[in-house]
Parts: sequence; C-alpha cells; structure tokens
Amino acid sequence: MWFSFWRSRDRFTLDELRYFTEQLMIIEVVDDVNKDFVREALRSIAALITYGDQHDSEFFEVFMEKQIMGEFIRILKINKHEIVALQLLQTMSIMIQNLKSDHSIYYLFSNEHINFLITYSFDFRNEELLSYYISFLRAISGKLNKDTISLLVKTEKEDIVAFPLYVQAIRFAFHEESMIRTAVRALTLNIYHVGDVHINKYIASTPHDDYFLNFVKFFRDHCIILNGMVSSTTESQSPEPTSSILSAVDEVEDNLYYLNDVVSAGIPNVGMLITDSMLKLLVFPMLLPSLRVEVSDGKKFSSVTSLYLLSCILRILKIKDLANIVAAALICSIEPPNGFREDHDETHGDSHVDDEKPSGILNSSNMIISIPSLSSTSCVQHSCLSSASVLRDALISYITSGKDMQVVGSLSLLATILQAKELDESLLDALGILPQRKQHKKLLLKALVGEDTGEEQLFASENCTSNDCMDGELSIYLQRLKDQYEVSCSYQEVGESPRIHRCLVLDALVSLFCRKNISADTLWDGGWLLRQLLPYSETMFNAHHLQSLKDSYKECCSQLAEEQRGSWPDLLIRVMCEEWRKCKRAIEASYPRKEPKSMLFPTKKSSSSDVILTESSFAAAAMMYERVKVFVLLYQLQIFIAGRSLPDQLPILPPADFREISRAKSAGLSILGPKLSTEMNLVDSVPCRIAFERGKERHFNFLATSMGTLGWIILAEESPHKPGYGTIRCVAPLAGCNPKIDDSHSKWLHLRIRPPTLPLTETARNSSNLKLRPKLLVDGRWTLAFKDDEACRSAFTMIHEEIDLQCSEVERRLKPMISGDF
Repeated sequence: MWFSFWRSRDRFTLDELRYFTEQLMIIEVVDDVNKDFVREALRSIAALITYGDQHDSEFFEVFMEKQIMGEFIRILKINKHEIVALQLLQTMSIMIQNLKSDHSIYYLFSNEHINFLITYSFDFRNEELLSYYISFLRAISGKLNKDTISLLVKTEKEDIVAFPLYVQAIRFAFHEESMIRTAVRALTLNIYHVGDVHINKYIASTPHDDYFLNFVKFFRDHCIILNGMVSSTTESQSPEPTSSILSAVDEVEDNLYYLNDVVSAGIPNVGMLITDSMLKLLVFPMLLPSLRVEVSDGKKFSSVTSLYLLSCILRILKIKDLANIVAAALICSIEPPNGFREDHDETHGDSHVDDEKPSGILNSSNMIISIPSLSSTSCVQHSCLSSASVLRDALISYITSGKDMQVVGSLSLLATILQAKELDESLLDALGILPQRKQHKKLLLKALVGEDTGEEQLFASENCTSNDCMDGELSIYLQRLKDQYEVSCSYQEVGESPRIHRCLVLDALVSLFCRKNISADTLWDGGWLLRQLLPYSETMFNAHHLQSLKDSYKECCSQLAEEQRGSWPDLLIRVMCEEWRKCKRAIEASYPRKEPKSMLFPTKKSSSSDVILTESSFAAAAMMYERVKVFVLLYQLQIFIAGRSLPDQLPILPPADFREISRAKSAGLSILGPKLSTEMNLVDSVPCRIAFERGKERHFNFLATSMGTLGWIILAEESPHKPGYGTIRCVAPLAGCNPKIDDSHSKWLHLRIRPPTLPLTETARNSSNLKLRPKLLVDGRWTLAFKDDEACRSAFTMIHEEIDLQCSEVERRLKPMISGDF
C-alpha cells in the first residue's frame, strides 16, 4: 500500500502563491515550451488571491510584496502567444470581480498597471480575445466609485485630461456583436452613475461628447432597418418574418432605454445633446414629415413605423424638452422653405461614426404636401383644416380614414402623449387631448386666483381669447422650434378655443366607432382614449355623435342576431360574458392594454365573406368573436353616454327552467348533458348506419336534442340486454351542423361536425393564430345512412326543431341587450 504515503497537494496556501510567483519571475520569454505553465500559473494566482481575500489577508500582502501586478505586465510584454494574453485578461477579470476588500481594489487601481492593460495593443481580430478584454473593462467599471475612479484618470490642474477606461470602451460601442455592445453600455452607465463632477465634465466635453451624437446615429440606422422590414410586411408579397421584426423592435427599444439611463445620470448638457441629436437627425427630417408628406423618389419612412418610433421615443426617453418640442411640432404648421433633408444613406453602414454635428438646417427637396380628407361632421368649424401640414390633423385623419395599423399607431401616439408626465398641459390642450378633469381643474384655478378668462371659460367654454390659447409653455416651445431648430412653423389657431381641438378628437373617435373595416381590438383602443378624455361626463357629445353611435349600435344588434342563429350560438353568451369583463377592464384601465409595437403587426378582421368562402366553423367563430367585441364596446359606450356606471356582469336574463316535455328528458339525459359510455333511452331516436373507417360500417341510433342554450347530436349503440336503451358512443355539437339530405341518395344525411369548444383564450393571446386558424383547421363530416327516405327526413326535421329551441333560448336571454334597454 505504497500509495498511502502520497498526500493530496493543498492548493490554497501561501507557499503555492510564492511558488507560482517565483516561477513567473524566472521566465524570460513566453514560448511554445512554457506557455501552458504560464497559463496555469496565472489561473492559479487568480484563484489564490480570490481565496485569500475571503479567508486570509496575508495572501494579498504577498501579492503586494512580490509586486505580482508588475510581473503580469512583464509577462505580457515578453509574451508571443495570444492564448497567454487571453488568460491574463481572464485572470485580471476574476480577481477584480471577486475582490471584496477596498484596500485590495485601491492597490490594483493605484499603480498604473490597470491603465497599461487597458491601453495595451491587443490583437482584437481575435474575437475571443476581444470578448475577454471587454469583460475585463466591465469588471473594472463594476468597482468604480468616487474614490476608485480617480485612480484611473490623469489630471492637469484638477482637470481630467485622460480616462483610458472610458475612451477604450466606447471604441467598441457600435460593434457588430450584440454582447459586446451590451457590455460597453453597462460599463458606460457604471461610469455615468458614479456622479463625479470632474468625470462628468470630461464626458460632456469635446471630442468625447461625440459618443452621444454617434449613438443617436446608430439608433437612427436601426430605425431605418426596422422601417424596411415593416414596409416589406405591409407592401410586398413576401412579408418579413415576425421574429425578425421583433428582434429589430427589441434593438430599437433597448437603445432608447439605454439613452434614458444615460439621461437619468444627470450629466450636464448630455440630455440637451441627446435631445438635439434625436430631433435633428431623426424626428424632424424623417419621422414627422412621413406623417403628412410623400417623397417623390420613394425613399421614406412608412407612417406606421414613424408613429411607432414617435410613441417609443416619447414613452421611453424621459426628456421634458424632447416631449414638449415634438408635441409643439404636432400642433403648428411646419413650412420648411426648402424641405426636409433625407439625412441618411440607404446603406447606413457607417453613418453612426460620422463626426459631423447636426446643423439643425433642414432641407426638403423632393417632398410634396398631401391633405388627407377629414370628416365634415365636426362639432365646431375648425378654421385650420385647410392647413396642409398641421400634423395633429394627420393623426385625426388616420383615425377617421386610415388603415387599421395607422389607426392603432395614431391612437398609440395620442395615448403616449396623454400619459407623458413631462408634457405641459397647455400642449395637451392644444392637441385636444387634455382630460376633462384637468380642464376643469385648470379653469377653476384661474377663477380662484381672479383671472376673468378662467371664470368665463369655466361657465362658457366656447369663449377664449388668444392669450388663453397660448398659455403655459406652448409659446416658448413654438419659438424654440423656429430659433433653436430652424424649423419654420406657424401656429394659426390663435383666437380659437381649445374646445375646438377637443371636438376634433371627439369627432374622430366617434367616427372610428362607426367604421366597419377596423378590427375590434383597435376600437377598444379608441374606447380607452375616449374614457381618458371624458371620464365622467357626456356633455361633449352632440346630436350627431349620439345618432351615429346609436346607428352603429343598431347595426351591431343585427349582426348579433345573425350570430344567435349561426354556427356558435351555444358559445355566444359565454364569449359575451368574457368580453364584457375584458372590455370594461380595458377602457377603464389607467394605461393602454397594448404596447406600441403591436401596431407593427396587422390583425385580420373576419368578415361574412370569409365565412362564405371557406364554409368553416372556425372562420365563423372568428367572425363571431369579432362581432361580439364590437357589440360589447358600443353597448358600454351607450351606457356611458346615458350617464350610468358600467355593471360588472353582462346585463342578460337568467337561464330558463328546463322544459317538462323534451327529447333530452325522454332520453333520460342528466342536467349536465350526454356523456360517453352512459345509458340513454332510445324512445325518440332514429336507427342509422355510419362508417368512420373505410369498409367498417356501424349501426347506431341517432338523436338530436337540446337543453337551454346547449345542443347535441348523439349516436347511441343499442344495448343487446336491455331493449329500448343504448350506450352513448358519439357526441357532437348540434349548432353549426348544417344538415343536408343528399341530392342523389335521399336516405343519406350530411352533417358538418364542428369542435365542441373553441380555444378563444389562446386565440385572443395570439392574434396571428386567430388569423390563421380558419385555414389550418378543418371541420369534420358525417354521412348518416337511414333505412328509408322518411327516416332521413325525420332526422333532418328533428335537428332543425332542436336548433330552433336552442337559438330561441339564446335570443330570449340576450333580448334586453339587443332591445336597447340601457
């Protein structure tokens, strides 16, 4: 047992640390012979120092005594292998990340060795080496505070003249590898949030402030890429995959969240620089023009992409000036003498590294103004409807006459502006979306402080002076549009009451609720915006509004009456109850139920033509689902207009008592309906044959029956031991079976068999599934053979009688809603 004399080597000792240090000291060059030992020595030293930091301070004393950091630098200088450089970076990262002692961190950062490693000329063509280098830089940034950060900078007369960590890191801020970009952003945020005055001054000084300008250009390039994807989805025959658009959306939103984190650090002038760059490079030359103009050479942002990007910028980037200037641009007439300049290259490969500052001078060659038609049913005449470039009117025109995606985009942008805490209320008022409760609060405050205009408007909102329309910060931001951003604009609505603007928005929303080519989800978004603007009063509705909504409601009642005798009456009340609760939550919620990115993915609105073409119960279910959602919204709006609060439950009649005489009772079925393998009485059934497999015909007894709003087709196998009774073998829904006697064989009865239930919750979560489901799923088909023509006609009549009973119960329960009883 000679091996019992050998003992395992204790790796975590001071002797081990001294051993590896001494071995490194005698190495004169790192070559193929000793490179593996050097790697092992570096790895072991990192493990020993980390262990010592947590268990024994003597380890780090040896580290300082032997000047091991100096040895690391020497090894790097005499090294000829990238694998050793890679190990050294990994060793440093491990040590820095795991050292808890402030004393240890101060020592590492205090002798310029760290800056030497940061500025060393590594071969970054090796992607793995670059990855370890960025991890090394990020590890350093994780240990920064106001004390440690001063050890990594060079100063002259209290001014920082060099900060290698920051300068080297932002070199890779726009690297093609997303993991590297993410690491650099985390590093920069660690630096920004230290809050050192001198560091902030260095970061915001020239040329280091170019980083923020270049980042906005980088962000703009990703917006251009996203626009290309969205345009291909809406215009070409080969749509962009949803996953690609979602990835591009995630990149755009991640960039905005990073910029917001940068702004939240509070570095002087950085927020202003980001605002100016965002406005001059993206918002003014690209996004706002695309809402109302067309570019003759075809190079433009789609209106949907622009609406999404504006919504995201205002929702994520919390900068007061940015939000107010964009809002001001929406309410004035932009009239650039030479037009906006397309300040981007279609290749957009290196545009983010352009050092040229945005000049703010906007050119507009090749652009022509277009005026979407607006509704002529405004509650008051708007004197600026003839203005060709008031962007607020473009948003309204999208709601009244735009496509589904444009409607969603316009509603999303208005909702985002409405909820932006950075916006001044005077701008909301000029846009026509200042909530009614805030209007009353504002006028009441004016009246209380003795302003005549406030008291007049409080009791007569139609009157308004020019000063009232230009109160708050509105005039300030309009002037800044001209002076600071050189955007020639004019506000032509002086002398008009903000009530006019609110009426225009209200007109548009009422018009939206009366449109037939818009999806129910989009109408719900409009319902939310309406409730935000008018949370408790119907006084803004005029006779035309009321009549239009009533007419639209009546049309929905007619459609719902069709559904009561359609393919899914047994599920109609259940769906209505579910959608009632969802709609109530959606329009009474504090926030919109969907994120802005939903506007980039069009939803399919089912129509009656879909059902006719496909003859599918799934298409019929999708249309029923859509009709129910529209009906529920319009019904709830009618209750709101009547000045009543919405009930929590659907206002329908309770189920009727079961009939004493019915086929279901004669068959002995339980109140829960037929169940497979249970016994039933065959008194009303009709014998038939059916083959579920080729060549395997089976004999059954057919029965159609209903109980309340439910109905079934039952096939029972006659019991050989109990005459007149049978065992239930097949059950299918009665509704939607569409019975038809064969034209050539009068003993044959054809039935369509739809599913007993529809996964509505699943399709509601994934609208794309709802769009595709009618094409992917197929109804079943039964052909029943009876002994003679009379038996076949008897089964046919039985089906229609039970369907009529079933549908009549559905009609009875829904009568209070369809009768218009509010």
